[in-house]
Amino acid sequence: MDSLLMEPLALSALPEAVSVPATLRPKAASSFQHTLGKSITGVGVGLHTGAQIQLTLMPAPVHHGIVFQRTDLSAPALPARFDSVVDTRLSTVLGDASNPQNRIATVEHLMAALHGCGIDNALILVDGPEIPVFDGSAADFVFLIDCAGRKTQDAPRQFVEVLRPVRVEQNGAFVELRPAPIPHLQLSLGIEFSAKAIGKQDFALELTPQTFRHELARSRTFTLRQEIEALHKAGLARGGSLENAIVVDDDQILNPAGLRSPDEFIRHKMMDAVGDLYLAGAPLRARFYGHRSGHGLNNQLLRALFADRTAWRFVPPKALAARSAA
Repeated sequence: MDSLLMEPLALSALPEAVSVPATLRPKAASSFQHTLGKSITGVGVGLHTGAQIQLTLMPAPVHHGIVFQRTDLSAPALPARFDSVVDTRLSTVLGDASNPQNRIATVEHLMAALHGCGIDNALILVDGPEIPVFDGSAADFVFLIDCAGRKTQDAPRQFVEVLRPVRVEQNGAFVELRPAPIPHLQLSLGIEFSAKAIGKQDFALELTPQTFRHELARSRTFTLRQEIEALHKAGLARGGSLENAIVVDDDQILNPAGLRSPDEFIRHKMMDAVGDLYLAGAPLRARFYGHRSGHGLNNQLLRALFADRTAWRFVPPKALAARSAA
């Protein structure tokens, strides 16, 4: 099992439901920015490389945002933004177009945990080309964040408010953002797979720290058995196993312990969307709708949103937020 480099807590202490003392649990969406209370490090296997990778989450100042840094390269940091995404075929990959080596793959589960836990500012250090997969869900990232604690900062939280509908369609799949009257992101998602164990599933959620923790965080990534051989031939999924992914063979779940919930597949897809949408650079005030969507469409949706300056605005305005922090 992946180990965590900290005392006295260990990954084996992670319970079935991600639960921590009330003093560490955010009760509602906050109007202030938050960072981590301290730095914390974890070590795990990369899903595609199979390599042991060290990950460190560090506090960062106000208006810093989420930023990734490869410690094994002399290369610029990579801001966690939609326009830093260079690949979405198997995961969401941040990169530098001028330096193909400077890439960090599989950021979506960590981004989902940061989004769900209300962390606005953090520096993420990683000594390899992807984020550790841990158990294939966001639960271990939530565990790390809870162990580090959450620190309130003296600046208002920035939101991206969607002002009018933005939609992207491709081959019968679609994603859409619409204005929402509440400060939380609302999500409604549907999936459809030929594998009988998955089939058609739908799920809707209003994103809060509590709903993320209890409804999405423990849902694991999944794959179809017939796809595994092709991935291995391509030199991918070297770190994949039944310990960090659900494997489906038509109407069968090959994992001995089965599913964590009957609709774990759609919950995981929604968790992916929560991570991908946090690449807006700030939490969205919007309704998100998706059908048969994935990392590629999620990224295209953000690109379409920010390409139309009449479709969104910052709340509060950036100038006001900067003055408040001065």
